Amino acid sequence: MNVENSLSALNALGTTQQVSANNVANVNTDEFSASRVALETGPEGQGVRVGAILRDKSPGPLVDGVRGSNTDMTTEMVTMMRTQTAFGANVAAVRAQEELTGHVLNLVA
Repeated sequence: MNVENSLSALNALGTTQQVSANNVANVNTDEFSASRVALETGPEGQGVRVGAILRDKSPGPLVDGVRGSNTDMTTEMVTMMRTQTAFGANVAAVRAQEELTGHVLNLVA
């Protein structure tokens, strides 16, 4: 268990949640293109980081001659729930590592 790996994951997941929140906030913005986050393995094969933030180039619905947002609320809600679960798991890993470190320090002292 490596705290740095979990912390890098928390940072990347925070960005993922921000991108989803931006998509949801702009669901009613004409011609808005939703984005998604592509995650990748961190340096030296450790942790996770944001590889890219990609725009969805598919067109939104045409309403009265104006393109609407292409944000799919179902996709965004699933992404946000998945991100929340992964975030919680990484927080638990950090807490467990910190607790273990505390126990080791108590044994040494």
